[in-house]
Amino acid sequence: MKFNSPLRYPGGKGKTADFFAELFRCNNLVGGTYVEPYVGGGSVALHLLFEGLVNRIVINDKDRSLYAFWHSVLYNTKELCQLIDETPITVDNWKIQKEIQNSKENVDLLTLGFSTFYLNRTNRSGIIKGGIIGGVNQTGNYGIDARYNKRNLIERIQKIAQYTNQIVLFNLDAVQLVKEQKRILPPNTLFYFDPPYYVKGKGLYMNYYCDNDHCNIRDEIALIDTQKWIVTYDCVPFIAELYKDYRMVQFSLNYSASTVGKGKEYMIFSNNVIIPEHSLLLEE
Repeated sequence: MKFNSPLRYPGGKGKTADFFAELFRCNNLVGGTYVEPYVGGGSVALHLLFEGLVNRIVINDKDRSLYAFWHSVLYNTKELCQLIDETPITVDNWKIQKEIQNSKENVDLLTLGFSTFYLNRTNRSGIIKGGIIGGVNQTGNYGIDARYNKRNLIERIQKIAQYTNQIVLFNLDAVQLVKEQKRILPPNTLFYFDPPYYVKGKGLYMNYYCDNDHCNIRDEIALIDTQKWIVTYDCVPFIAELYKDYRMVQFSLNYSASTVGKGKEYMIFSNNVIIPEHSLLLEE
């Protein structure tokens, strides 16, 4: 699959994009709205938008760093691309961008958005609070610029910006977003929830969840009755019990963050979703 997102994201669901396209077709959702309360890298949202399967995407991230990046893509495109083009990819600049994240509530959105992008492309597995590719002394097998093709990444950002009038961006807690959006969005809407991993969330994400957070979003999801929804999670007993009243299947993803190999995840469906038959993605 072609890479649409400018971000590398732990737990990114790019592989599932074709499955979601198939799901939109068999549920008569084509031309509707797609909502992602934890947008992260946004691979699925962008795929559906670029393929013309949705008329609008609603993306959200509570973390100010990720919100700043997407805000910069949509509303400061030229300035963001200029920063990407003109900023040297060096360890010294990496340290500067790292420091910006330590005071992210006090910097403007463009500065923070670029910092988020820079660290995402130069850190191992794209983890913002992770370590630099190749190490501070650059003695690793790959250098800091191994995942930083400026021209290609600028082109991705410019393409997304062409769809700005079809993208709605929020910086809300996921529960609040769902409360607001489920009241105003039409029936031909799909909510896709990809919350922080239950087991490794604290090590991967800047905004990770405790048990109460996982329970709170489940409770709010359960109140969605007009639209359709899907949730994905790592396969653990806590999540299986939390969503035991819904259809749940497993699928495999290739992991690169801390563990190389395939990992199993749950995909959970609202009762009104038609699951595409013969999907290569899902496993009973």
